Amino acid sequence: MKLLLGVGGRTESARALERTLSRTRETGDDLTVAVFDDGDAASLDELEARVRDALVSRGVDGEVRRVEHDAGSGIVELAEREGFDRIVLGGGERSPMGKVQVGAVAQYVVVNAPVTVTLVR
Repeated sequence: MKLLLGVGGRTESARALERTLSRTRETGDDLTVAVFDDGDAASLDELEARVRDALVSRGVDGEVRRVEHDAGSGIVELAEREGFDRIVLGGGERSPMGKVQVGAVAQYVVVNAPVTVTLVR
């Protein structure tokens, strides 16, 4: 399967990265990681370096790409243009009332993606 994992600076993205790397090692999926600025990362350079370190430490081959501007539309466009089978994103925190809350990037991708979107909680 050809996976596109979106990673920003939030804790949810770190969880999604770890779980996706574990799955990729087991299944041999073709992984591309799209890093984006969600306002929580120190910089895209730092975020990209963390992702590359995680790939190396887990022994997973994967490409790292940057989404420089609007993250949601950039991820959707990349998925469409390059024929990804699935998009994976961190998201899905629960509110005190038990409702699942997703960030703006995840919400945009879920609504507009041409492929299946998996939210990792």
